Amino acid sequence: MGKRKRGPQLQISEKASAKKPKHKEDDKTFTTPEGQTFPIELKRYWDIRRNLFWRFDEGIQIDEEGLFSVTPEIIAQDTASRVAQLHNKKDEYGRICVIDAFCGVGGNTIKFAEWCEHVIAIDVDTKRLEMARNNAEVYGVADRIEFILGDFYQLAPTLKADVVFMSPPWGGPKYVNADAFDLDSMPFHTAQEWMDSARRISDNVVFFMPRNCDPIQLADLCPDIPCDIELNYTNGIFKAITAYYGDLAHCSSSNPRQLLPNDSE
Repeated sequence: MGKRKRGPQLQISEKASAKKPKHKEDDKTFTTPEGQTFPIELKRYWDIRRNLFWRFDEGIQIDEEGLFSVTPEIIAQDTASRVAQLHNKKDEYGRICVIDAFCGVGGNTIKFAEWCEHVIAIDVDTKRLEMARNNAEVYGVADRIEFILGDFYQLAPTLKADVVFMSPPWGGPKYVNADAFDLDSMPFHTAQEWMDSARRISDNVVFFMPRNCDPIQLADLCPDIPCDIELNYTNGIFKAITAYYGDLAHCSSSNPRQLLPNDSE
């Protein structure tokens, strides 16, 4: 099992907004310029919204859970480019099918659709699935995505794909307060149960997990197949851990590029 630290350090610029979210010091919520109201503890996620979706200002839809759970786009792109190498071994369009087992508002789904031929996006929440579809349309890739409302754990025996990407519920933003994220105490199912479901489809699995989880625990989920662990950084901040299993463990990530100011326009 290899450990890789991302580099070079990523500098992501944000455009200044003419309107600022409204809130008072003693308020428990804040209101966005578009009229959405969120808990004040999510303000720090709103402030980096253009890192979550580079095209946020073009009509991206997001809810509370999406704000704190969506993968930053620079990480989602790197994951997708690596997955696309599974068959062609190059940083080119990959003619493979990827399942995003917990698609949420579509951050990873969109990048997979940019890099791969077909994506199956699954979520249990109707509104969130609609947001994912809208966001895919903003990026112009909705035609390569099959959106399914349902529970991946129940659907897994009926699905076929080359790769399964999983970022199961972490239990909300409070996970960062724990010294260690225990894979055996995840909401709904343990990490091992999620992994066993994914491997009914393919051994090529990607697990995107909190930065405070134990890499050894991740490797032990599949001791019979190769595993490669990546530490994901943005702006020099340790964000998460991505584990690649099966043949994906032998694919290399693309070099994360520096996001220039005009890329956010």
